[in-house]
Amino acid sequence: MPDYVPTNAASSGIKLDKKTMKALARRSDRPGLIYLAQWAVSLLLTGYLVWVSLGTAWMWPAMFLYGIFLTVPSYAMSHETAHGSAFRTRWLNETVLWITSLLYVEEPLHRRYTHTNHHTHTWHVGLDSQMPFDTPMTISGWLFEITGLGLAKFHVHVIFQLAFKRYTDIQRMVVPEAEFPKLTRNARVFLLIYATIPVLAANGIYAPIWFFVVPRLLGAPVMLLFTLIQHVELQENASSILESTRSFRTNWLGRFLYMDMNNHVEHHLYPNIPFYSLRELNKAVEAQVPEPDPGFIRTNLEVLGVVIRRTFGKNTKAPTIRQAPHHVTEGSFEKIGKATM
Repeated sequence: MPDYVPTNAASSGIKLDKKTMKALARRSDRPGLIYLAQWAVSLLLTGYLVWVSLGTAWMWPAMFLYGIFLTVPSYAMSHETAHGSAFRTRWLNETVLWITSLLYVEEPLHRRYTHTNHHTHTWHVGLDSQMPFDTPMTISGWLFEITGLGLAKFHVHVIFQLAFKRYTDIQRMVVPEAEFPKLTRNARVFLLIYATIPVLAANGIYAPIWFFVVPRLLGAPVMLLFTLIQHVELQENASSILESTRSFRTNWLGRFLYMDMNNHVEHHLYPNIPFYSLRELNKAVEAQVPEPDPGFIRTNLEVLGVVIRRTFGKNTKAPTIRQAPHHVTEGSFEKIGKATM
């Protein structure tokens, strides 16, 4: 196996002076606490819509809306706390990591270590433990990803693997041996908590279903539309983050839900910089990085158009989004990498 340097700013040839770097990397509890308060208000407001519409047809769009505000931020906050950068206070960071991982349905330390590996070997086939789909992507892969079926299958399987100490080769590659008892303990606690949901339902208490299970399922496709475009159609096995990773434009709502992680190139260049400094980081390096791709909706529509055309052997050149050259084909194409999650 060839030697790989960690994929980051250094491997990508990006320069940032030490003074700016230090200022942007400075940790604080305040932005994270403000975000938690705003998220709580959004959940209360959208959850109220679910509550008043229960028993009517309106409960389904209400649960979908609530599910977006439940699912996308739980992914984003579990991601940020897995980095340890959401809060300056460690116990606060770890508590929020645990709770949001419970909502996201992935054991928190597994989330942390596999994601660390993802940053070390971003989009490297056989090394990146967080490649969620085969590349290049086809319409069947897109559907499996966007419906949430692939992620749900993976997360449930991992929790049971950890709970019963059936550790995989990938897990042993990315997780320190001494940490496995903690992963097993957490996975068993998660299973016990999740097991209370059907028990409560059998006793006539359906609130966890209406306020967690169904909204979590309904909100997953929106969350996955955000995560899909982080790396899809970009270069595998590249040392440069500029080739493997995509930033994209979005509005204030998208930035809130995704915790400014639309600045994804910038995040991968400097993963120690917290979410609340990413816009400033973008300004600091914008002359050295590619232009962000167009908005969230347009970028996803172009990806969908590409995977449909690839499936039917048509030209896969996207109108505006960035693509690795070998992803632009007409007719047959060669599979590059298999999903690792």
